[in-house]
Amino acid sequence: MIAYQQRCQARVDDCLNALFVPPRPQLERLYQAMRYSVMNGGKRVRPLLVYAACEALEGDAAQADGAACAVELIHAYSLVHDDLPAMDDDDLRRGQPTTHKAFDEACAILAGDGLQSLAFEALAAAAHNPANPALRLEMFSSLARAAGPAGMVGGQAIDLGS
Repeated sequence: MIAYQQRCQARVDDCLNALFVPPRPQLERLYQAMRYSVMNGGKRVRPLLVYAACEALEGDAAQADGAACAVELIHAYSLVHDDLPAMDDDDLRRGQPTTHKAFDEACAILAGDGLQSLAFEALAAAAHNPANPALRLEMFSSLARAAGPAGMVGGQAIDLGS
């Protein structure tokens, strides 16, 4: 099991690393904050579940890379925003300064927003997802629903309300 987990972690980490290349020099700090938020550890349980489901259905792991990245990016975005002063106001995550402490609050907000958008970009990449456009559209819809106001964001709103 540990060897399988390590293989999945290495695979998704390679794919994630490729996403953090700023398209312009002016975006270097934003991309550094995004990379910091994602690549600072973690068990990568969500991508592991994506790869395991793909294997169980006898799919091609290369076509699961986009979904594996997308779920990890959404997870990281949720943590960045959850740690903000207006939310849980945490100073540490996994023993390291949270994104808003390592950078600043505005940069952390933008990094979280960027990670959310990057998740959908990862699902759009034809090279790392199923070729069937109807299936990719369903993946978009499922991720948006799970991460949005009726899902994770709604759960955070309920949490803040209590």
